[in-house]
Amino acid sequence: MAKEYNGSPKHHQLEAKRKRLTWILGVSGLCVFFYVLGAWQTTTIPTTQSDLYARVGCDVNSPPSADNNNAPVDPSLTASLDFQSHHQVEINSNNTVKQFQPCDMSFSEYTPCQDKVRGRRFDRNMLKYRERHCPTKEELLLCLIPAPPKYKTPFKWPQSRDYAWYDNIPHKELSIEKAVQNWIQVEGDRFRFPGGGTMFPHGADAYIDDIGKLIPLTDGTIRTAVDTGCGVASFGAFLLKRDVIAMSFAPRDTHEAQVQFALERGVPAIIGIMGSKRLPYPARAFDLAHCSRCLIPWHQYDGLYLTEVDRILRPGGYWVLSGPPIHWKKHWRGWERTEKDLKQEQDAIEDVAKRLCWNKVIEKEDLAIWQKPINHIECIKSGTVYKTPHICKSDNPDTAWYPYLVSRRYLLL
Repeated sequence: MAKEYNGSPKHHQLEAKRKRLTWILGVSGLCVFFYVLGAWQTTTIPTTQSDLYARVGCDVNSPPSADNNNAPVDPSLTASLDFQSHHQVEINSNNTVKQFQPCDMSFSEYTPCQDKVRGRRFDRNMLKYRERHCPTKEELLLCLIPAPPKYKTPFKWPQSRDYAWYDNIPHKELSIEKAVQNWIQVEGDRFRFPGGGTMFPHGADAYIDDIGKLIPLTDGTIRTAVDTGCGVASFGAFLLKRDVIAMSFAPRDTHEAQVQFALERGVPAIIGIMGSKRLPYPARAFDLAHCSRCLIPWHQYDGLYLTEVDRILRPGGYWVLSGPPIHWKKHWRGWERTEKDLKQEQDAIEDVAKRLCWNKVIEKEDLAIWQKPINHIECIKSGTVYKTPHICKSDNPDTAWYPYLVSRRYLLL
């Protein structure tokens, strides 16, 4: 026989409601009690304005007196409020501002730390004379650099990728010397950039497509790139539509400052060179490094320059090389070098890459691609690292301005 159930759901619901109502009334009663208590303690109403100011401590004319409880006066209330600024730049007492006069028009393309005349004073070894050398205090130019006489507002992106005003960078040398390579063309009052390059005669777009067939270039794996010896930076310009931002750099050489063309196009670029000093970027700054016939002696100085590329590449990043010595069996006559010389150069580059524990992803026609390891720990443990490049754990890989490459030892990242 089933056990009789004496409880009633309705009974329990009423009991729960009664407890909840009791709790609410108790809390409300406490609130009312403390409100009345507080009001009762402050029932004294100020009868004059001075009493009101004394009560709230707002009398700016005289210090407030002690209150009815004879408590001591707060010293901070006796001081007048100060609304004056206490962080001011001292103004010249004669109320005059120094005016700088415009420089001569011959300085319209002057770059203080990249002055060709000053650069001749420095050593040509490792191209030190083309590095950044800023003027001394005595050499400072105290005038305003003028724009070219007919300077115009540059074209807006994306039109600027393909065009720039001739008057803004009035140099035809590249259109003549690089005419076969299709870097740049003069069309009336403007330059046109077909996207050509020494190693991509069919244009930078097609060249980047070829790279994209070999490594994942458009899936988000690669977002930042550095283009060494960029020329007019067409490689970086056409990477932008693939959502890859490239920092391009090239030296100020006989073709003037090629990065002027890049900047007019709206492409990030700086005047720079791989010489005796580190690149001005912290470690692991780029997903991809690129060199298209950039003429950097990668195999020299005990692999110093490739070690610097290793520093700025993120773990798993790629290094893309085209131009000498890649595909030397086809191009050696056009490069005016011997087969033996080019083979030795490529063997030396391969050797440095192995010492850095880089994996050669592929070499196909004019392109060779290496990949930096995720870390060098396994490489070091396996004993595959050669005696050089040197590994020094005390080195700071993020030190990016002015440390010398030659005098440093490197931390493989």
